[in-house]
Amino acid sequence: MHRALALAAAPGVPPGPNPRVGCVLLDSTGTTRSEGWHRGAGTPHAEVDALARAGEAARGATAVVTLEPCNHVGRTGPCSEALVAAGVARVVYAQSDPHAIAAGGAERLRAAGIDVEGAVLAEEASAINEAWTFAVTQGRPLVTWKVAATLDGRVAAADGTSRWITGEPSRAQVHDLRSDVDAIAVGTGTVLADDPHLTARDGAGGLQAWQPLRVVIGMSDVPPRSRVLDDAAPTIHLRTHDPAAALEELQAREVRHLLLEGGPTLAAAFLRAGVVDRVTWYVAPAILGAGHAAVADLGIATLARAIRLTEVRVDQVGADARIRGRVEGA
Repeated sequence: MHRALALAAAPGVPPGPNPRVGCVLLDSTGTTRSEGWHRGAGTPHAEVDALARAGEAARGATAVVTLEPCNHVGRTGPCSEALVAAGVARVVYAQSDPHAIAAGGAERLRAAGIDVEGAVLAEEASAINEAWTFAVTQGRPLVTWKVAATLDGRVAAADGTSRWITGEPSRAQVHDLRSDVDAIAVGTGTVLADDPHLTARDGAGGLQAWQPLRVVIGMSDVPPRSRVLDDAAPTIHLRTHDPAAALEELQAREVRHLLLEGGPTLAAAFLRAGVVDRVTWYVAPAILGAGHAAVADLGIATLARAIRLTEVRVDQVGADARIRGRVEGA
């Protein structure tokens, strides 16, 4: 299973909308017959990939897979049927499929006389697909709020300047974070004030292979020459101030993980709505004393009602500090 998990986490696979899955086929002595992994929506699932590589050697094999084989017809056929047709003798899987439509593969395999064992390294498998699991069970994308601020919580100076608060190592990490989500959201105010590009770039300044959907939220028009409207990545404009409505639209577009990068107004709206799940906060060793705060008024008048983080991790990135955690109760 450890090898199947490594395959599931193989680099170069788009973050969504499908789960990341790895599969290893073993013979009766435990020797690997073939391996496979899912490379993104529309491509063969991990089990089908491994079965194709094994050919007739799949008959009588044990399939070790990180996610319960699916049992529905989507962009591809059901993996449960493919395993039955290939004549595998045993299936061992890690995470049960939480998707209401795709679940039921284990029962289908057992009904065909195949020995099935589940929940092997299930937590490790779930961690690889945290955003996907959240989205299919909660009915909305997982939301990570990314902030870059000074020690006194300012995201821009009094004159509006905000480049660059944090150092190059932090900014490089943010580009990698962008490449690991399905969509990035900012408000129309940020577009008008900063004209951000919202792309994921590599160390040489070029575009990374995967570019998330750029999402602009708000009622104001976006100027036609805005960098967010170029052809470097797809962009949508959601004319709403309601985070729930925005997330409903993004869920319909199969966005599993949304990176919230907007200014204080958009951040406050999502926090007030209770739909921020994770926080990644970069703190620069600088003090401004005035300027734009990281978040607008949340209506919190007492410390007892403060929004707090759990499972907090703190590390140093260049001269900056990075604080990561889950929003309590999320």
